[in-house]
Amino acid sequence: MTQQVAFITGASRGIGKQAAIALASEGFDVVLTARTLHDGEEHERGAFHSDTSAVTGSLTSTAKEIEALGQRALSIRLDLLDPNSVSRAYEQAIAEWGHIDLLLNNGIYQGPGTQSPVLDLTPQMLQNVYQANVFSQLLLVQLCLPPMLKRDSGCIINMVSKSGMIDPPAAANKGGWGFAYASSKAALIRMIGVLKAEHKESNVRLHNVEPGFVITENLREKGLVDDTAALYGGAPPTVPAAVIAWLATAPEASALHGETSSAQQLCIEHNLLPEWQPHQS
Repeated sequence: MTQQVAFITGASRGIGKQAAIALASEGFDVVLTARTLHDGEEHERGAFHSDTSAVTGSLTSTAKEIEALGQRALSIRLDLLDPNSVSRAYEQAIAEWGHIDLLLNNGIYQGPGTQSPVLDLTPQMLQNVYQANVFSQLLLVQLCLPPMLKRDSGCIINMVSKSGMIDPPAAANKGGWGFAYASSKAALIRMIGVLKAEHKESNVRLHNVEPGFVITENLREKGLVDDTAALYGGAPPTVPAAVIAWLATAPEASALHGETSSAQQLCIEHNLLPEWQPHQS
């Protein structure tokens, strides 16, 4: 049997890191991609204003945890704002390991404009959000899906957001969300259903995962947890990670093919993390 390979964006921390660990625990080798290759690197990531301060996490640290589980990790620097960077990362993964069985589109744009008020948005801000959150995700699907269709096996999982489905309860700086981020996620949500319609006879599995409010390293270190947690509760990244691994491996998950699944709801229904209860962080 061919060794299973997962390709994950945004794997340096948060949901992407924990998903990589969960998939490695299920026997996957993992292609880890993100901007942050080494601990302490600084990148633009301010949702409301420019901020280049370093945040805990890197591909190097994620890779160590994958390898500790006995699986291989391939770390590749990838910038979702640069289509050439995306294509090169895919080509490097194929050159190293030959195939990709699971694509997890998890990484997003982290920078000014993400949660800006509508009247403050510039065309370049919106372009950046869509390049990373929609166009680069689409490019990865266009690269990964054809070989999956040829093999008639594989799995694509897009991380989406409830912000792309409903109106915010408040402004972005008060626990809600901004137009740029929400509309980009709304666009991404539509992809999986369209792919299902276009490839009805294929056994490639297609899923959207809506993680709910997840308390990541970035949110904690930027002090953005309290207001949102008060509105929504919160879950650790291990919750959507467990759901991603379940969707990728459980035969019964085929019933959710082409659908948008709530990670927190599925985690509870299938008792994927018995130690976690809703609204615990």
